[in-house]
Amino acid sequence: MTLISGDLRGVVRAIRLSRATMHTIRENMFWAFVYNTILIPLAAGVLAPFTGLPVWLRELHPIAAAFAMAFSSVSVVANSLRLRRVKIN
Repeated sequence: MTLISGDLRGVVRAIRLSRATMHTIRENMFWAFVYNTILIPLAAGVLAPFTGLPVWLRELHPIAAAFAMAFSSVSVVANSLRLRRVKIN
């Protein structure tokens, strides 16, 4: 770490920011794991043999899959933007 100014409190702020960043990375990884654990089997057609379920649940259409991936990306970015509100002073 390089301090531009002579203020040593910058080290404390950098450590706080890095901890908040690591926490956010862990949250994003957790939710991506949960999300993919649920949706990859659905996309593979695991529920296709169950005719009692609605068609939209048994068959993941390409448009729905694209929407789900876009939502996943937006949720990761939105969660990461919370770092702007972290108090590091």
